[in-house]
Amino acid sequence: MHFTYCPHCGSSLVLKEIGDEGKIPYCETCKIPLWDMFTTSVICAVVNEEKEIALLRQDYVSVSSYVCVAGIMKLGESAEDTVRREVEEEIGQKAERVRYIRSYPFEKKEMLMLGFRADVKKKEWKLSGEVDSAKWFPLEEALGQIREGSIAWRLVREVADSVKEEQGKNQSRKEEKI
Repeated sequence: MHFTYCPHCGSSLVLKEIGDEGKIPYCETCKIPLWDMFTTSVICAVVNEEKEIALLRQDYVSVSSYVCVAGIMKLGESAEDTVRREVEEEIGQKAERVRYIRSYPFEKKEMLMLGFRADVKKKEWKLSGEVDSAKWFPLEEALGQIREGSIAWRLVREVADSVKEEQGKNQSRKEEKI
Protein backbone atom coordinates (compact mmCIF):
# COMPACT_ATOMS: atom_id res chain seq x y z
CA MET A 1 0.00 0.00 0.00
CA HIS A 2 1.37 3.37 -0.99
CA PHE A 3 0.26 6.36 1.09
CA THR A 4 -0.70 9.70 -0.45
CA TYR A 5 -2.72 10.94 2.54
CA CYS A 6 -2.18 10.36 6.24
CA PRO A 7 -4.42 7.51 7.48
CA HIS A 8 -4.57 9.21 10.92
CA CYS A 9 -5.55 12.82 10.08
CA GLY A 10 -6.17 12.86 6.31
CA SER A 11 -3.48 15.46 5.52
CA SER A 12 -1.69 15.33 2.19
CA LEU A 13 1.79 13.82 2.62
CA VAL A 14 5.08 15.38 1.59
CA LEU A 15 8.31 13.59 0.73
CA LYS A 16 10.90 13.96 3.49
CA GLU A 17 14.47 12.68 3.68
CA ILE A 18 14.52 10.07 6.46
CA GLY A 19 18.09 8.99 7.30
CA ASP A 20 19.40 6.25 5.01
CA GLU A 21 15.87 5.45 3.78
CA GLY A 22 15.75 8.29 1.29
CA LYS A 23 12.60 10.31 0.61
CA ILE A 24 9.61 8.85 2.45
CA PRO A 25 5.96 10.06 2.52
CA TYR A 26 5.66 12.13 5.69
CA CYS A 27 2.74 13.72 7.56
CA GLU A 28 3.72 17.18 8.76
CA THR A 29 0.63 17.33 11.02
CA CYS A 30 1.21 14.03 12.86
CA LYS A 31 5.02 14.23 12.47
CA ILE A 32 5.32 10.62 11.27
CA PRO A 33 6.80 8.86 8.24
CA LEU A 34 4.48 6.45 6.41
CA TRP A 35 6.45 3.68 4.71
CA ASP A 36 4.85 1.55 2.03
CA MET A 37 3.06 -1.39 3.63
CA PHE A 38 2.36 -4.97 2.65
CA THR A 39 0.10 -7.71 3.96
CA THR A 40 1.82 -10.56 5.78
CA SER A 41 0.54 -14.05 5.09
CA VAL A 42 1.61 -17.67 5.51
CA ILE A 43 1.86 -20.44 2.95
CA CYS A 44 2.50 -23.99 4.04
CA ALA A 45 3.33 -27.37 2.67
CA VAL A 46 1.29 -29.78 4.80
CA VAL A 47 3.10 -33.14 5.09
CA ASN A 48 1.63 -36.30 6.64
CA GLU A 49 3.39 -39.31 8.21
CA GLU A 50 3.34 -41.11 4.84
CA LYS A 51 5.38 -38.20 3.39
CA GLU A 52 2.52 -37.00 1.19
CA ILE A 53 1.78 -33.32 0.64
CA ALA A 54 -1.74 -31.87 0.87
CA LEU A 55 -2.69 -29.68 -2.11
CA LEU A 56 -5.93 -27.77 -2.59
CA ARG A 57 -8.12 -26.62 -5.40
CA GLN A 58 -9.65 -23.21 -4.96
CA ASP A 59 -11.50 -22.27 -8.12
CA TYR A 60 -11.35 -18.58 -7.27
CA VAL A 61 -7.52 -18.89 -7.36
CA SER A 62 -6.98 -21.36 -10.22
CA VAL A 63 -8.97 -24.09 -11.92
CA SER A 64 -5.94 -25.53 -13.70
CA SER A 65 -3.58 -26.28 -10.82
CA TYR A 66 -3.40 -27.01 -7.13
CA VAL A 67 -2.19 -24.63 -4.42
CA CYS A 68 -0.92 -24.90 -0.85
CA VAL A 69 -2.73 -23.95 2.32
CA ALA A 70 -2.29 -20.20 2.80
CA GLY A 71 -3.83 -17.33 4.71
CA ILE A 72 -3.48 -13.83 6.09
CA MET A 73 -2.04 -13.25 9.56
CA LYS A 74 -4.42 -11.62 12.03
CA LEU A 75 -3.35 -8.85 14.39
CA GLY A 76 -1.75 -10.31 17.52
CA GLU A 77 -1.28 -13.73 15.92
CA SER A 78 2.16 -15.29 15.42
CA ALA A 79 3.06 -16.75 12.04
CA GLU A 80 3.16 -20.24 13.59
CA ASP A 81 -0.31 -19.78 15.11
CA THR A 82 -1.58 -18.60 11.72
CA VAL A 83 -0.24 -21.80 10.12
CA ARG A 84 -1.98 -23.97 12.72
CA ARG A 85 -5.25 -22.04 12.32
CA GLU A 86 -5.22 -22.07 8.51
CA VAL A 87 -4.37 -25.80 8.27
CA GLU A 88 -7.24 -26.63 10.61
CA GLU A 89 -9.70 -24.18 8.98
CA GLU A 90 -8.97 -25.04 5.36
CA ILE A 91 -8.46 -28.81 5.45
CA GLY A 92 -9.37 -29.97 8.98
CA GLN A 93 -5.91 -31.32 9.81
CA LYS A 94 -4.09 -30.58 13.09
CA ALA A 95 -0.55 -29.26 12.68
CA GLU A 96 1.58 -31.23 15.14
CA ARG A 97 4.86 -29.56 14.18
CA VAL A 98 5.40 -26.28 12.34
CA ARG A 99 8.77 -25.34 10.80
CA TYR A 100 9.68 -22.09 9.10
CA ILE A 101 11.24 -22.54 5.64
CA ARG A 102 11.72 -19.04 4.16
CA SER A 103 9.93 -15.84 3.09
CA TYR A 104 8.61 -15.09 -0.39
CA PRO A 105 7.85 -11.53 -1.53
CA PHE A 106 4.69 -11.49 -3.68
CA GLU A 107 4.84 -8.03 -5.23
CA LYS A 108 1.81 -8.52 -7.50
CA LYS A 109 -0.46 -8.66 -4.44
CA GLU A 110 1.69 -6.47 -2.15
CA MET A 111 2.28 -9.41 0.21
CA LEU A 112 5.06 -11.06 2.09
CA MET A 113 4.39 -14.80 2.31
CA LEU A 114 6.12 -16.68 5.12
CA GLY A 115 6.69 -20.28 4.02
CA PHE A 116 6.28 -23.17 6.45
CA ARG A 117 6.15 -26.93 6.61
CA ALA A 118 3.33 -28.25 8.78
CA ASP A 119 3.50 -31.92 9.82
CA VAL A 120 0.17 -33.63 10.47
CA LYS A 121 -1.20 -37.08 11.17
CA LYS A 122 -3.38 -37.90 8.16
CA LYS A 123 -7.12 -37.93 8.84
CA GLU A 124 -10.32 -37.35 6.90
CA TRP A 125 -10.63 -33.99 5.14
CA LYS A 126 -12.85 -31.33 6.66
CA LEU A 127 -12.79 -28.58 4.02
CA SER A 128 -13.73 -24.96 4.53
CA GLY A 129 -16.10 -23.16 2.17
CA GLU A 130 -13.17 -21.54 0.35
CA VAL A 131 -11.64 -24.92 -0.60
CA ASP A 132 -13.25 -26.81 -3.50
CA SER A 133 -11.22 -30.00 -3.02
CA ALA A 134 -8.03 -31.34 -1.45
CA LYS A 135 -5.84 -34.32 -2.20
CA TRP A 136 -2.72 -35.97 -0.80
CA PHE A 137 0.10 -36.32 -3.33
CA PRO A 138 3.31 -38.34 -3.02
CA LEU A 139 6.39 -36.11 -2.97
CA GLU A 140 7.43 -37.07 -6.48
CA GLU A 141 4.01 -36.13 -7.93
CA ALA A 142 3.26 -32.93 -6.00
CA LEU A 143 5.37 -30.50 -8.05
CA GLY A 144 3.64 -31.58 -11.26
CA GLN A 145 0.30 -30.46 -9.82
CA ILE A 146 1.35 -26.87 -9.04
CA ARG A 147 2.04 -24.01 -11.46
CA GLU A 148 5.79 -24.17 -12.09
CA GLY A 149 7.73 -21.26 -10.63
CA SER A 150 4.89 -20.13 -8.35
CA ILE A 151 5.53 -19.52 -4.66
CA ALA A 152 3.68 -22.76 -3.83
CA TRP A 153 5.87 -24.66 -6.32
CA ARG A 154 9.09 -23.23 -4.82
CA LEU A 155 7.95 -24.04 -1.28
CA VAL A 156 6.90 -27.60 -2.13
CA ARG A 157 10.21 -28.17 -3.95
CA GLU A 158 12.17 -27.04 -0.88
CA VAL A 159 10.05 -29.11 1.49
CA ALA A 160 10.20 -32.20 -0.77
CA ASP A 161 14.00 -31.88 -0.92
CA SER A 162 14.21 -31.63 2.88
CA VAL A 163 11.91 -34.65 3.36
CA LYS A 164 14.08 -36.73 0.99
CA GLU A 165 17.18 -35.59 2.87
CA GLU A 166 15.57 -36.61 6.20
CA GLN A 167 14.67 -40.01 4.75
CA GLY A 168 18.26 -40.49 3.60
CA LYS A 169 19.62 -39.63 7.05
CA ASN A 170 17.13 -41.99 8.72
CA GLN A 171 18.15 -44.79 6.35
CA SER A 172 21.85 -44.17 7.14
CA ARG A 173 21.14 -44.34 10.89
CA LYS A 174 19.30 -47.64 10.45
CA GLU A 175 22.19 -49.08 8.45
CA GLU A 176 24.70 -47.97 11.12
CA LYS A 177 22.73 -49.84 13.81
CA ILE A 178 22.80 -53.08 11.81
